[in-house]
Amino acid sequence: MPPNKLTAALLIVLWLFGCSAPAGRRTEASTVAQAPRAAAAPHGAADYRIDSARSELRVLVFRAGPMAFLGHDHVILNRALAGWVDPGAGIGSSSFHLEIPVAEFAVDDAAARLSEGPDFAEEIADDAKRGTQHNMLGEALLDAQEFPMIVVRSISVEGSEPALTATVSISAAGHESTQVLPFTLVRTATQLTARADFGLAQSSLGLTPISVMMGALRVQDEIRVKIELVASSRSGGIESGGIGKRRDDDWGPLGSDE
Repeated sequence: MPPNKLTAALLIVLWLFGCSAPAGRRTEASTVAQAPRAAAAPHGAADYRIDSARSELRVLVFRAGPMAFLGHDHVILNRALAGWVDPGAGIGSSSFHLEIPVAEFAVDDAAARLSEGPDFAEEIADDAKRGTQHNMLGEALLDAQEFPMIVVRSISVEGSEPALTATVSISAAGHESTQVLPFTLVRTATQLTARADFGLAQSSLGLTPISVMMGALRVQDEIRVKIELVASSRSGGIESGGIGKRRDDDWGPLGSDE
């Protein structure tokens, strides 16, 4: 193929590729009829609501393949998180519910990219961001119109503070999966802060990463998820017994709100 035609072909491929968005499509055999309905908070969680102004979900998406240099790695943010935490009577009876509005995902915020280091140092043009956003929210991946919410629901919580493990149900784009996720917990007198940083396969969520040119340019199946959730107490205190259980030696330098 002449060089000029090869260049044009590559540009078309990159446009279709959407700049390495975390792309895929629902696994038809595993889909559900509609997005899950939001669960009401239990009585014990009434005062422990996720503070969207202080919480963030960050997803790092990586390019792969022999022609990976034609794509980009991406930072995907969501700062519109909502939900609740129920301290329960003990770690084993604690629970939480997280709702992630799909339309609120933002692609390649400049400050977020800068904070992720040299692998994300390259500036991404606005039109490329829009293309990635369009593909990410489209029917082939998250299908925001049909499934506007990703829901994460705890099944069980285990471990000893601060290192805990949650078995969760994740409903995304019509597919429901079960994942086991590690997180740490920090408590103050009026809030709970959970932080997690882990790898997750898109295919385990029912998504198929984009692959073009017979795999020469593709998105890695494995993404990296970073999340910080702050659940604030309106009553001004932590209930005893569960995730919010207070111990006298907990309060030291963490004795006041951050």
